[in-house]
Amino acid sequence: MTEHTQDLLDPELYINRELSLLEFNRRVLAQATDESIPLLERLRFLTISSSNLDEFFEVRAASHKERINYGAPTRTVDGRTSRETLTAIGKTARRLVRDQYATLNEVLIPALEREKIRLLRRSQWSEEASLWLTRYFRKQVLPVLTPMGLDTAHPFPRILNKSLNFVLLLEGEDAYARDTQTAIVQVPRALPRVIRVPKKVSGGPDDYVMLSSIMHANIDELFPGMQTLGCYQFRVTRNGELWVDEEDVDDYLMALQGELPERKYSEAVRLEIAGDCPAELCTFLLDNFELTEEDLYCVDGPVNLHRLAELHELVDRPDLKYAPFAPRIPRRVMRGENLFDAIEAEDIVLHHPYESFVPVLELVRQAAADPDVLAIKQTLYRTGGDSQLVESLIDAARAGKQVTVVVELRARFDEQENIELAMRLQEVGAIVVYGIAGYKTHAKMLMIVRRTGRELRRYVHLGTGNYHAGTARAYTDIGFLTANPKIGDDVDKIFMQLTGLGTARELERLLQSPFTLHKALIRMIDEEARAALAGAPSGIKGKMNALTEQTIIQALYRASQAGVPIELTVRGACCLRPGIPGISENIRVRSVLGRFLEHSRLYWFHAGGEEKVFCSSADWMSRNLLRRVETCFPIEDAGIRRRLVREVLEIGFADDVRAWSLTPFGTYEPNAAPEGSALRDSQQALLDDIATSDDLQFEAEGREELRLVFDVSSGKRMGREPSRRKGKTKNRSRDKKGRGGKGKGSSISVKSNGEPKKDS
Repeated sequence: MTEHTQDLLDPELYINRELSLLEFNRRVLAQATDESIPLLERLRFLTISSSNLDEFFEVRAASHKERINYGAPTRTVDGRTSRETLTAIGKTARRLVRDQYATLNEVLIPALEREKIRLLRRSQWSEEASLWLTRYFRKQVLPVLTPMGLDTAHPFPRILNKSLNFVLLLEGEDAYARDTQTAIVQVPRALPRVIRVPKKVSGGPDDYVMLSSIMHANIDELFPGMQTLGCYQFRVTRNGELWVDEEDVDDYLMALQGELPERKYSEAVRLEIAGDCPAELCTFLLDNFELTEEDLYCVDGPVNLHRLAELHELVDRPDLKYAPFAPRIPRRVMRGENLFDAIEAEDIVLHHPYESFVPVLELVRQAAADPDVLAIKQTLYRTGGDSQLVESLIDAARAGKQVTVVVELRARFDEQENIELAMRLQEVGAIVVYGIAGYKTHAKMLMIVRRTGRELRRYVHLGTGNYHAGTARAYTDIGFLTANPKIGDDVDKIFMQLTGLGTARELERLLQSPFTLHKALIRMIDEEARAALAGAPSGIKGKMNALTEQTIIQALYRASQAGVPIELTVRGACCLRPGIPGISENIRVRSVLGRFLEHSRLYWFHAGGEEKVFCSSADWMSRNLLRRVETCFPIEDAGIRRRLVREVLEIGFADDVRAWSLTPFGTYEPNAAPEGSALRDSQQALLDDIATSDDLQFEAEGREELRLVFDVSSGKRMGREPSRRKGKTKNRSRDKKGRGGKGKGSSISVKSNGEPKKDS
């Protein structure tokens, strides 16, 4: 399988990873103009495209700047230098930013106004509204502002990463006869960026004003006796990476904790500023941030579009949002008196968010309370700041169980949260480790050791996503529960690696990065190619977040050349070019974007009719396959295999509403349904098929914890425990038509905890 290897190294066969990521953000932005999506959800898609672009500059663009600054010349898979990549990024990102603001100003704001939801510009303020907003400024804003006139005694201040700021041109002398012409005003993050104007003041039911508009209208009050010649908002984006020499520190947690504050003031990588700012002021800011004109982005609106996401929560218009749904809890999970019995009876798969994450939370809660449970071991990458799962681990440690937690402190932008939960767990006696120096622990594993009679049994949960209740309602992921002794033994060996010392032990069922997964994937791809060359049936299907690892792509190219049909669903960055004659004409790549973020990883190989199916925490990227601790687990039950292939691969690939096809040129085209055929929305189809079935369902709205108590013997709901938090929570089960139904099962507890965070 090596005859084409040399040809497959041609850089023209690969798409630049950074440009592919920007293409992904363009697909996200396209959802904001899709009239089939509820209006306030379209606004959220716009804000998501903005926050994604922030992270892109903090991480991806920043890494290329670092390579240039430190003289570390490297080329991307498509042959570009970092300088050439940054130039291409600038051109593509500017077009994206221009389209973001055009979407806001020309599409979404007029559409919102038609629904009587107004984002009032200063020119639209009535006299009464102006007076109200001035009072608001004086009472709520002015007391926390610190204007800074720049002179020899007041140098240019340190500007916080992604904070709202204003630069001003002034005229006149102040009380000390200083003839300062330039000033900076930094706006604290504690101040809300979107302010609701009372109906009795503005006359409209849903009228809002951006804080930046209020600042503009009242900025003169900060500089009494002087004339403001110009006032312009700006924002700087900084490098988001942290640097800790893992081999030269005694306590990694303390070293990382010391680095976190500096991230807010690290090297600047981008400057956003109001589009009407004079050139001399732009140059002044660029010089102070040590940036060049290629790092300057002039915008026609708020410098941080992500702040507009607040409107989604502020506006009480259910008709303009996605309809609520109730994730299903499968009946088989609720058989017997506890979840251990159910898992022992058969392997269980949970397809989130269509199926609830509650059984996983409940499993850990039951383990904490069960006197027969001796030990709990778990990896934590992202959990959320208010995690029921972490509370259960704390309860287990307090109950005297051996609790071991591998906390990945380097989960980007969640470092502080993970440091805090690590310290909480340590305080109650849990064993906390931080993984392996140089290798992020990205695997999603939970193992419970329980005494059953004279035996000790292992109960395992493996997943494609994080142990985060919020993302489990917003991301598509696969969770797998099993009492299979061989899988339990493999998971135990991996935990031993992470906490102890020794050589990598051979695993019987699981594949693991950085040891066996990469080689196994290439071997299985090559086996399909050999089968095709021999005239036997073959095929490869896969779903992942990213495909960028070059040797994997080369193996897929070889398989395509051999005649293997390959279907891939890749949500984000994809460096493979499909449809190239003689190279990849047998490969099709699609990307699905919808209500839920597609996050599950599933690999299927024909394997001579055996149909090997794997779920994994790993994407097909160099970092996941070679520089992280990842797990990839087989699905051996034939019924579960068929179900996952259908739900994750086949339904997604048949989508012609939310799917996009990758062209050989690196661009994406929306899928079009064949003429006369019915439209197929994969996520809606799964909602209809899974989340609205007649199994027990659980729906939580609001932000309080609510526990339903069930009599497991009769299946009758006995009552509800009082909440410890304030808020409104609704709980009910539904039948297929969405009507109320009876719930069955054991004690279940869930928490709705805010916005999910990204899995890096």
